[in-house]
Amino acid sequence: MTDSSPTAHRPPAQRAERTTAPAGIRPRRADARRSRAAVLDAAVRVLGERPEAGLGAVAAAAGVTRQTIYAHFASREGLLTAVVDHVTDEAVAAVDAVDLDRGPAADALLRLLDAAARATGRHPELIRVINSLPTSPEEDRDRHVPVVDRIARVVRRGQDGGEFTPDLPTAWLTTVVIALAHAAHGEAEGGGMTADEANAALHVTVLRALGADRNSPPASTPSRNGRPNPA
Repeated sequence: MTDSSPTAHRPPAQRAERTTAPAGIRPRRADARRSRAAVLDAAVRVLGERPEAGLGAVAAAAGVTRQTIYAHFASREGLLTAVVDHVTDEAVAAVDAVDLDRGPAADALLRLLDAAARATGRHPELIRVINSLPTSPEEDRDRHVPVVDRIARVVRRGQDGGEFTPDLPTAWLTTVVIALAHAAHGEAEGGGMTADEANAALHVTVLRALGADRNSPPASTPSRNGRPNPA
């Protein structure tokens, strides 16, 4: 059978021109990705230690020039926005690593809260900087969507399996979990409880609020950094 496609009649060199990227493009793109990653990693370290640090300090830590930073981010605010996304991605990866579909939903929910707490607890000063940024309610909600969606998924699984109350909307119970996590974090930050006490209280209160077995609350497992998850 004869190949009648247009490319079949072109010389091999012509066909190669259609499928081969111009020399140098791929290496440049790879270099740009590595440069951007180096700037982000440096920003997380520097701003985590010195929240007031400027772009010059970030550039020095990354081993690049200020011009390189501006090639990736239009301003300090743009860099901070990317840092927020970076920290959020870390938290989501930590949550996904604990396998939310394994075992009872109650256990999975506690693992989720502890994993998110460990992730955010690695950058306490940076989290304070992020929380101080002026954002609209829509931007703040979008920032939390990945973790919120995972909390909702576990809550829904618990409702479907009879572990959590089916009498209240999943969205409402998810909001309750997040509010309790914020309250526990604030209590520990304010010194009203130790971090371990607040984390233990969070575990018990969350499960009772969701209608889990009140007679046998699971033993609390403090997060590695001892901080309740601020979600």
